[in-house]
Amino acid sequence: MNQAATYPFSIILPVRNGGEYIKECVNSILAQTRSDFNLHILDSGSTDGTMEWLQGLTDPRISIHQAEKPLTITENWDRIKSIPRNEWMTIIGHDDLLYPDYLETMSALIAEEPEASLYQSHFNFIDARGKFMRPCKPMSARQTAKNLLDAILGNAINIYGTGYMLRSRVYDEVGGIPLYPNLLSADYVLWLKVAALAYISTSPKTCFAYRINQSTTATTKTDVYIRSLKMFIDYLLRDKDHLSPGEDRNVYATRILTFYCQRVSRRLLTAGLKDRDGLTVKRFAAETKEYARSFLDEGHFFDPGRIRDVRLAKIVDSNLFTRKLFLLLKKIHPNPLMK
Repeated sequence: MNQAATYPFSIILPVRNGGEYIKECVNSILAQTRSDFNLHILDSGSTDGTMEWLQGLTDPRISIHQAEKPLTITENWDRIKSIPRNEWMTIIGHDDLLYPDYLETMSALIAEEPEASLYQSHFNFIDARGKFMRPCKPMSARQTAKNLLDAILGNAINIYGTGYMLRSRVYDEVGGIPLYPNLLSADYVLWLKVAALAYISTSPKTCFAYRINQSTTATTKTDVYIRSLKMFIDYLLRDKDHLSPGEDRNVYATRILTFYCQRVSRRLLTAGLKDRDGLTVKRFAAETKEYARSFLDEGHFFDPGRIRDVRLAKIVDSNLFTRKLFLLLKKIHPNPLMK
């Protein structure tokens, strides 16, 4: 193992109304075993005392970038490209925590794998009170963008905005995080783009905690969720760089579309009828069948009705009784339609 060199880091913390979580988050950052970092806090219009607490901090490494007016989460994250950053950067959610050796581990990983374009470690899930819930799904020491995509499509990896380390210039070169509605699925695209430049190097150590709280995904209206996911699917289907050499593009498109149908069908079943703007599973399946024609060669067809989850979702969505039964079962199992 090469001796870890000194790398200047920037930790970027977007926040709005962070409450008590922002205090825990900032304190975990300031407790790093390495001190060669600065902390950029992007406040997007907090009204709960967050700014007052932040302005009372005296650590010279902290820079507060207060918005002139309230910003959406998308607008606030878009500011990341405009602030001065050190050579290496990482982004953290305001309710997440870095363990003391996070930067130490990233520095060692960079020294060991200097050709990688993206760095990560394993992490824990914690609840609203900070109590340990479970570890993340295991990750390989090295992953290509194709490996990452396969893991996303197979629900074999946990991906969030927190924890990834990359070069600041690379973040700018790939255009930063895509400005999808509420940033849903945008982190998938960002990490896929960065990973495609080389590969992802992941430490086996557990170096941060992701808090399972009232997530943006859960609080976003269903029509917005579907629109954002559709943007991700469009990106995958139009960007053929994710095709493996020799891979049949019709097979590839079918995998992407299957993932899309499974995600949306499950989401529709958990949404109130008003929240989904009248969209039913049956209508969504019909629309997706037509949408798929643009990405398949002549003679190839995609039928969502052949997907087990979609078939079951159609049945559940067909009347009020089965929808209520599904929601009852969901309290027992997070994905009642899955095998």
